[in-house]
Amino acid sequence: MLSPEQASTMLSLQESMNSKVDPDWIKARYPYLRAVAIEGSEAIEHHGWKWWKKQDRDLAQLQMELIDIWHFLLSEILLRHDGDQKKALSSLLGTLSKVKEQDVINFDGQKIQVNSCDLVSKLELLIATAISRRIELALFGAIMMDCELSWTDLYSQYVGKNVLNMFRQDNGYKEGTYKKIWDGKEDNEYLVDILISLDPDKNKFKDQIYSALQKAYPC
Repeated sequence: MLSPEQASTMLSLQESMNSKVDPDWIKARYPYLRAVAIEGSEAIEHHGWKWWKKQDRDLAQLQMELIDIWHFLLSEILLRHDGDQKKALSSLLGTLSKVKEQDVINFDGQKIQVNSCDLVSKLELLIATAISRRIELALFGAIMMDCELSWTDLYSQYVGKNVLNMFRQDNGYKEGTYKKIWDGKEDNEYLVDILISLDPDKNKFKDQIYSALQKAYPC
């Protein structure tokens, strides 16, 4: 499970990213749960759902979709507390503390046993609850398990992607001057190597990622 420090770091990073995209993001009230629903449908595509043809699930892409979904879930939690990170943190930690106890989702007059559902059914339920303006972190956690993604992995990948997005913005991404290919490799590939080399439990994890990106970036 996430530590209070990890949860706080993620909320802080998400607030910073939302503010960079739109300084008035709280007033704008963007439909973050709609984005969760769309990303959930994309995750189903990466898993495969067509019974009339052979399909192999793409685990790496599934995990990436979950990271994107987590961005929007954090944004919605922050939005519901008008950007107050302390209140959002208290709400997030309180909900996460009950995740292991929740195996039943009440939806549409039915009691659904989450752990008896297959992954696609869980993703469908995530989409349905998101459209219904509900945040179901126990369901999200069950989906993570099916996708072989631990909470530590979620934290590491989330922070890495967020810091890379910030690094891009700080180095001319919006102006079109940012170099995405570094000595023949995409910046995403450098990020993977950097994350492997660092300890996500360290307090300055995000700062270490940014510093490593700076050292690797071809000026």
